[in-house]
Amino acid sequence: MRRAPRNRTVVGCTLLVIALGTSVTGCTSDGDPLAAEPYDAADRISFSGPSEGKKADPDTPLEIVAEDSGGRITDVTAVDTAGRHVAGELAADGSRWHSTSPLAADTDYTVRVSTEDEDGARGRKVIAFTTGRPAVATSGGAKNLGVTFGPGTGTYGVGQPLTAELSAPVKDPAQRAVVERGLKVSSTPAVNGAWHWVDDKELHFRPREYWPENATVRMHSTLEGVMIGDRLKGGKAAPLTLRTGDRVIAVTDVAAHRLTVHKSGEEIRSIAVTAGKPGFETRNGVKVVLAKERLVRMLSTTIGIAEGSPESYDMPVHFATRVTWSGEYVHAAPWSAGSQGYDNVSHGCVGMSTEDAEWFFGTFQQGDLVEVVNSGGTTMEPFGNGFGDWNLSWEQWREGSALTGGADPGPAPEEKARLRPRPA
Repeated sequence: MRRAPRNRTVVGCTLLVIALGTSVTGCTSDGDPLAAEPYDAADRISFSGPSEGKKADPDTPLEIVAEDSGGRITDVTAVDTAGRHVAGELAADGSRWHSTSPLAADTDYTVRVSTEDEDGARGRKVIAFTTGRPAVATSGGAKNLGVTFGPGTGTYGVGQPLTAELSAPVKDPAQRAVVERGLKVSSTPAVNGAWHWVDDKELHFRPREYWPENATVRMHSTLEGVMIGDRLKGGKAAPLTLRTGDRVIAVTDVAAHRLTVHKSGEEIRSIAVTAGKPGFETRNGVKVVLAKERLVRMLSTTIGIAEGSPESYDMPVHFATRVTWSGEYVHAAPWSAGSQGYDNVSHGCVGMSTEDAEWFFGTFQQGDLVEVVNSGGTTMEPFGNGFGDWNLSWEQWREGSALTGGADPGPAPEEKARLRPRPA
């Protein structure tokens, strides 16, 4: 006797019981049961789910049983209208199948069950049903997990990470996997990317390399109605579509006192700059433009310098392009004109002439990239002070996923011809 296949994939949430007949005819003239069309197993399957006109409870697992000792289940598949499948497990002898992952509420399902009797004749049954809202038995009921996608509709630089903010913390690894599986990202052209859990309520998504130029990126959730854990189920989430612009990257060589701007792979400007002096070194690493402020008041007290001390300052600064929330900018610094291109005299920002700063301000947008090399400072932190996501290697990034844990399936086909190393 052939062994039934293991671990078939099925969607569903009601109780199904299949009673298989002991003998079915339908062989061809040569007697080969596998050459016959599957018989209609409708009168051999009992469905103990909701009665006609009723809806199934999505919290009740799906179970399929072959009640006759001579028959067995060979395959079970089910799919909802969105194409989602739920994992399941089939017993080695084909006697029983049950679902092993969450099911969605208010969803239509089609279940296809294939069977085989002791003579090898094949049977098939298709069952359609709809789930309702769950009948939660806990006193407090199930809490909905909301998801807010970011950064928002618009056009961004190719370094912009995507974000997903959860309305409640998710700590359990298995529950995180359910959440992550339901957060969908697609792009045209396609890329190979992954989610990374920043903390219990925030995830970031980035590709292995920077986004393609002029791409369309879409995010949506399939978690609504899905049971994530005890008293926690997926809620509604508004989808988000955004675009990327040209590939614009600035590389500041602190030791050389030069900032070089590349657009679509071509150098378009080299600027004399001054960066952080000893004790106030500019952070090394890749940073993402967060915002632009045409005029900002800079106070030394915001970075821990006491008012009235020799290093204190309070001044208006023009054409300030922000790269960290703690106050690191690329900005106009006419007071340090004599040092630009020769010495590092700032308190951590990258300063340049007003003319160059105005050009930089007009050229860069949110999501563009600013990289610093050859500074004595620390490396930009990955999270918490802006977007330092690109300072993690691809392997480190995927370690933060509940689904991949560092395994790399390789680039998407459209990405293979596009990939280029990031500036060193």
